[in-house]
Amino acid sequence: MANGAAAAGAADRSLDPKVLDRLSGLELVARTIVEGFLAGSHRSPHKGSSIEFAQHRQYVPGDELRNVDWKVFARSDRLVVKEFIEETNLACHLLVDGSESMGYTSLDWNKLDYARWCAAGIAHLTLKRRDTAGLVIFDDEGRQKVPPGNGEAQLVEMILTLEGADPGGPTQIGGVLDWFASRLSRRGIVPIFSDFFDDLDAIVKGLVRLVHDGHEPILFQVVDPLERSFAFERLLRLDGLEDAGNRKVDPRALREAYLEEFNAHNEALAKHARSLDIDYVLLDTSQPVDQALSTYLGRRSARAKTGGGR
Repeated sequence: MANGAAAAGAADRSLDPKVLDRLSGLELVARTIVEGFLAGSHRSPHKGSSIEFAQHRQYVPGDELRNVDWKVFARSDRLVVKEFIEETNLACHLLVDGSESMGYTSLDWNKLDYARWCAAGIAHLTLKRRDTAGLVIFDDEGRQKVPPGNGEAQLVEMILTLEGADPGGPTQIGGVLDWFASRLSRRGIVPIFSDFFDDLDAIVKGLVRLVHDGHEPILFQVVDPLERSFAFERLLRLDGLEDAGNRKVDPRALREAYLEEFNAHNEALAKHARSLDIDYVLLDTSQPVDQALSTYLGRRSARAKTGGGR
């Protein structure tokens, strides 16, 4: 592996997955990604002033003085800010698919590697802005969890959890989304990194519940370039990633039917996302990570500034 300084220099030039694969740690990956697309800022969807008090937090430079709790200051000589339900910072609930299908690759890194790079970048960006972030790695259930929090220690825990995740287990995305929605006490954005190779009706049902409960899901579909092209020429042995059995096939005989099914599934997923007014982003694992994320976040930032819809 290249050392951290050399790898960071290379990543500054281009966050190609080949460069990221040589970085010495996910924390460095996250930091480098964030520095590349920091302009892709967010604006919390929960605006306005509410009379429902939420909590105190430590005053930081830039906070409005009208929000300082002067009674607490008089008693303890501590500057704290009053937060209200609608004025709390953005909550980012990251969901990363760690099922067996995410282990597929035709490159030097698999789909889970790519998903964890992107998730780490978004976590770093969120926490850098003093917002709250949490993480769940899932297959057919929530497998590894980092409860929502903020600060440097939170980022370290999220990165360690992402680094320790291995692809394995069956997928049940819809059930996981339904389970997750039932446990979220705070509204926020829910970036979901997955190949979404699962029952579409169940996925949509889970997304509908998240939207109904006031959350904003973002679908990041992570796919390998060979999954998109099926450009195999020689006889293949197909092993079921999440099912038993394998068989040898001529890929040329399957290509047309496979691509028709693959594209129909993805187009239906994107159509359902539009109908729910949520974002759908296709991530090809051969694409530079900064390019993939900065394009989306830049578009999102522009919408936030103009108040436009999706």
